[in-house]
Amino acid sequence: MKSESEAKLLRIFVGESSKTGGTPVYEKIVTEARAHGLAGATVFKGVMGFGKSSIIHTSKIMRLSEDMPMIIEIVDKTEKIDDFTPIVREIFESSNSGGLITVEKAGIIHYATGKE
Repeated sequence: MKSESEAKLLRIFVGESSKTGGTPVYEKIVTEARAHGLAGATVFKGVMGFGKSSIIHTSKIMRLSEDMPMIIEIVDKTEKIDDFTPIVREIFESSNSGGLITVEKAGIIHYATGKE
């Protein structure tokens, strides 16, 4: 990707304890994104949240949860995100876990690789 271009943001919400074949779903998604040549992926751990079950998961000391919300964000060219989305669906199906996948338009202001 070059600076000042159109792209898509793929945002995936999943529980920390969701696994596929013994691997956390968030980890599987990131490794697949890398294998498919996407520009990059970032995983964020939420401190509080709830999903379809309406069970609140929180990191508060008195209510430790083992299923904190995880958010994976991937930004890349529209075509690459469109091609990768079915792979994310397959990962969700193989894990039999709940979650949410969203896509939105993103404008790239600056994108550069660091010095190696």
